[in-house]
Amino acid sequence: MTDAGTLTRADLAEALHREVGLSRAESSKIVEQILVEMCTALSNGENVKISGFGTFVLRDKGERVGRNPKTGVEVPIAPRRVLTFRASQMMRDRIVAAEATG
Repeated sequence: MTDAGTLTRADLAEALHREVGLSRAESSKIVEQILVEMCTALSNGENVKISGFGTFVLRDKGERVGRNPKTGVEVPIAPRRVLTFRASQMMRDRIVAAEATG
C-alpha cells in the first residue's frame, strides 16, 4: 500500500500482478473493468454484492427538515440518493480479529 491506511487502484493491480502473474497492464485493466462494472450497476440503480466482502446499497432519502447548528434556523434538505456499504459478517469478523491481534 502506498499511504498508511489507503488502498489504491495501483495497489490492487500490483497485488493481482504479484498473486496471479498477469502483466501489470492486464492487472490494471482488470481492476479498472471491475470498478467500471460496479459503477455502471450502481448508476442503473442496482445494488452490488460481493460475497464475503459486503454490499453496496443505494438508498433514497426523502426530504426532511434540518437545522443550522449556528443559528438554529430550520432549512429543508432536498431528497437525494445515497450510497451505503454494509460489510459482510465474514469481513466484520476479519476486522475484529485484526484489531485483537494488533
